[in-house]
Amino acid sequence: MTAIETRPAAPVPILRRRRPLRPVDVLQRFIGYALIVLLTLFCLVPFLWVVFSAVDANAGATVQWPEFSFDNFVKFFTASGTPLLLVNSLVIAISSTALNLALGIAGGYALSRFNFPGRRFFMFSILLIRVIPAPATIVALYLIMVNLGLANTLFGLIIVQAVSGLPVTLWLMKGTIDAVPIELEEAAWTDGNTRLQAAYRIVLPLIGPGLGAAAMLMFMGSWGDFLTPLVLLQDQDLYPLAIGLFRAFSERNIVDWGLLAASAIVYVLPPAVLYMLVRKHLLKSSLGGALKG
Repeated sequence: MTAIETRPAAPVPILRRRRPLRPVDVLQRFIGYALIVLLTLFCLVPFLWVVFSAVDANAGATVQWPEFSFDNFVKFFTASGTPLLLVNSLVIAISSTALNLALGIAGGYALSRFNFPGRRFFMFSILLIRVIPAPATIVALYLIMVNLGLANTLFGLIIVQAVSGLPVTLWLMKGTIDAVPIELEEAAWTDGNTRLQAAYRIVLPLIGPGLGAAAMLMFMGSWGDFLTPLVLLQDQDLYPLAIGLFRAFSERNIVDWGLLAASAIVYVLPPAVLYMLVRKHLLKSSLGGALKG
């Protein structure tokens, strides 16, 4: 005869009766839900005004159901000056991001792979720069640009914005490159690659997530910067779209609300598109399968 294996019976779940809500509980829930609704409306109403006014032929300063028309967007791209504002913003943001990433990759690689005296002090010193508010240094930056002959130029503004975002990029790149095993580079050196070739062929393809995060942070910081171009630029033909929106609202007695809302929609699109392109790469493992085989 074979022994029959018996298993202990699964515990029977105890069903607990929910106690009836007291008037105090009902009042607390009502207040909580009411606050959530009010906060939601507080956050959504400005966006609704922008969206509705951008497609409204008779846009005003209040939220109203629009008379659907795309004339405001046509006016934005055909009006004198507004397309130039968009081009200036794209040139400034893309160029400063590219320069920032180039310097950040080189500096992050050096901080990750080389040991030198004062490296730890240097890393915390550059991070301390981010603690200083931008208005505290903007006058000094302006005087430096004037002495270098770079004031009122896009090139000078690009340099300032790229360098201002460099501390965060250096830390991101240093941490990302630290995650790449040095053994992969050593194997490339053994195959006859130089350090620069190994860094380009081995390290650079594996730091995509960190590179994407740094690019997104730098682009959004440069795209949304208002104070730096306001101080460094005096020529209206060099202004980015952020200053153009401000001047359209503050320097005219009659504001074209539809054009202003359409400009705001166009202003939001480049960072949103960049986020959609980069976000899927941020979740990928930079070393997935690198050490297999």
